[in-house]
This record gives sequence, structure tokens and C-alpha cells, in this order.
Amino acid sequence: MQRTAPDPQREPDPAPDPPVGLPVLPELAAYLSAAAGRTAPEPPGGSAPLRAAACGYWERRGLFTPADRVLAAPGAALLLALYAATDGAVVLPRPCSEWYAPPARLLGRPVHLAPVPAESGGVPDPFALLETVRRARMHGDTPRILVLAVADDPTGTCPPPEQLHEVCEAAAEEGLWVISDESRRDLLHDPHDTVVLSPAEMLPGEVVVLTDLRAALVPACWPVALARFPGTRRGEVLRDATRTVLAGLHIPLPGPLACAVTHALGEPDEVRDRVATAARVYGVLAKALHRTLTEAGALCRPPHSGSHLYADLEPLRRPLAARGITASAALERELAPWSARGGHRFGDAPEALRVRLGADVLLGADAASRQRVLDAADPLQLPHVRAELAALARLLEGLGGVAGVGAASGMPGPEGEAYADGGSYGDGGGDS
Repeated sequence: MQRTAPDPQREPDPAPDPPVGLPVLPELAAYLSAAAGRTAPEPPGGSAPLRAAACGYWERRGLFTPADRVLAAPGAALLLALYAATDGAVVLPRPCSEWYAPPARLLGRPVHLAPVPAESGGVPDPFALLETVRRARMHGDTPRILVLAVADDPTGTCPPPEQLHEVCEAAAEEGLWVISDESRRDLLHDPHDTVVLSPAEMLPGEVVVLTDLRAALVPACWPVALARFPGTRRGEVLRDATRTVLAGLHIPLPGPLACAVTHALGEPDEVRDRVATAARVYGVLAKALHRTLTEAGALCRPPHSGSHLYADLEPLRRPLAARGITASAALERELAPWSARGGHRFGDAPEALRVRLGADVLLGADAASRQRVLDAADPLQLPHVRAELAALARLLEGLGGVAGVGAASGMPGPEGEAYADGGSYGDGGGDS
């Protein structure tokens, strides 16, 4: 839980990923094409029609939202503006999404990492959060923001409501703004078995809801995100300051893109059907990945949302070390064909043998393959999906894992166990 060091020389990115995500929905492509002649960009924070559509989007999720409390912008720019609009350090869960820390470092803001509990990722353990804030102040920093995720990347898990409530209470006690990343809340693998609440329902005056629409609603290459601010004087001040920063960045949303996104935010039948299908498909594929990893001896929380899961290969350290794999960067290189991202990219200690894998790699390398996965009653019966899972099982076995055939054959396998991420709270926090 120490203050993180200045961003060191970063590990080079792995080889380019295969095509990301699902095929573009034809109806959205048609709206984008129809607006292609629009030359005017969106105003800073988004136009009135776009923000009004965002209000309806949130109200369908139980969050009443007037249009004057909404800003829209590319996701990275919006998070950067939120950080810039406050004065102080940023607290993040460890591990956390790759895009949380870089904007803070770009601004020269200290970043402090608090480990997540064993049950799920996305939020820090509440006691670890309080200790992180205390130690940050001892080092002369003033934490102002806590970023958390109700449906987490990289772990693919959702914190239970009682855990989320404890973290929000701890943040409020310490005077922190909570930025709640809710980008993946619509990609629940089993909506009837997983309860997702927004911190804005718990602390309506202290929470900014952040939603990157690329996670579920629009194609992965459409850079647009939304921020919902509290309906308080303090929230109004933060919104105005954030909009001022956005205006200074001069990174507006393209006009044609805003038109298509406005349509998507209305969630017509074809958009709702696509999101539901994506959630189902990602659930099937992520569960198969989870089974393949746990059968090989890795520790991994069962994923509940989105397309990613986070594996700990510490039980295989001895055979991995015999092959020269002693850190997450080497593990990333070994698993590169499966779009692996080492845990060091998510704030974990570089020497930890943790890695994020994504179900996207199982979709196939071309649009036709990905469409077949979407259309399949059981994606695990498709030859290219079975081949990828079998290849991963063989590689893990070759690295020292236990031989397993459950995932490769589509047969049921044992459930994996959750691991206690980050060790004890006094382990130093793992500078990233």
C-alpha cells in the first residue's frame, strides 16, 4: 500500500491482438453511415440529444439523471478530465483495469494501490482502503478519488452488494470521491444469479458513474464514454471543472459517431438483443477458459461478467521457473496467442505469476467466425473454439500443469477456487 513510483520503463506491448470484439451491429453501422456527412463535432461534454439519451439509459438502470448532470467524451479523455478536476492522489484497487492509472500519472498525481479481497475484484478490501489512505497521508499525499468497478476488468467478477457498501462507507468516511466504473454491468453471464448495484444508489451525493460504452453497447473501436455527476452543489462544481478540462483538451466526439451512439443509447430491440447475446456468449467462453485454467492447476475466480478472467499460476511456479518463467511479463509472452496480459499491467507485483486472459480470442480471427459464435446455440461445439481451448490445455500441461480434458471436450470440469489477491495488507502494495 505504498505510494507508487513514477511509471518505470514499461514492458513492450505484446504482439497485436486478433480482431477485438463482436461484429459491428448492422443497424448501428447504418446510423453511422447516414450521419457521415455531418462535419460539426460535438460540443465539449456532448450535445443535448446525446446527453438526453444517456439519461434514459441510466433511468432504465434505476438512476434518475437530468441531462445537465451528464458529460460525454472519449473514455480516456473523460477519466483524465475527472482526475484533473480534483486536486489530490488517486486510490485504485489492485489489480485494476489498465486504463485507470495512466491518466493520473500523466497529470503527475500519486497513485496508491489497495488490494482486493479474496471474494472478488473491482473494489479494495475496506480495511485495506482505510490503511492505504492513512499511509498515503503519512507520506504527505492527499487522496481525493477512489476508482472502483461494479463489474471488474481484469478479474471478470462483481463485488457483492454488502462488500461494495462497506467500501463506499469507508470512502465517504475519508472524504473521497468515488468514481464507479460501470462499463461492464450489462454483460452479466447470469443476470438472475448476480446482483449488481451502483454506488450511486448507496452514496448519491459522493459518486460519479463512469461508463465506457465500448464494453457492451457499441463497437470496441468507437471511443465514447459517459459520466453521471451527483445532483449536489459539490457535484455541480466537479462537473463544471471536468467540462472545462474537456474543452481545453480539444478531443470532441465526432459528430457522426455521436448520432449513432445516441441511437444505441435508446436501446432499440436489436441493440438489446445484441448485448444479451454477447453476455451469453462471453459467459460460455469465459467459463470454458476458467475450467481449462483450473484443471491445469491455476487459481482463478469464477468470472461473472464481461470477457476477461484473471489467473494466478503460482501453484505452477516450480515447473514454470524450470522453463525460465518467473514473472508475469514472461508468462504474458508464453501465453501471447491467447491475448494474455501480465498482472504487472494491472498493478500487481511483476514477480507474481498472474495473467489476464480474454474470451475474445475464442471468437475467431475473422468476422465470419465471430458471427458463427454469436449465432451458435452452443459455441463450445464450434471447431475453432474447441481447437483453441484444446491448444491452451496442451500448452498449460506442457508448462507443468495437470493434464485436463474437460474444457477441450466441452465436458463439465471442477470449479476453480478463488485466491487471496495481493497477500497480506502490509505487503507494501506492489508499485506498478
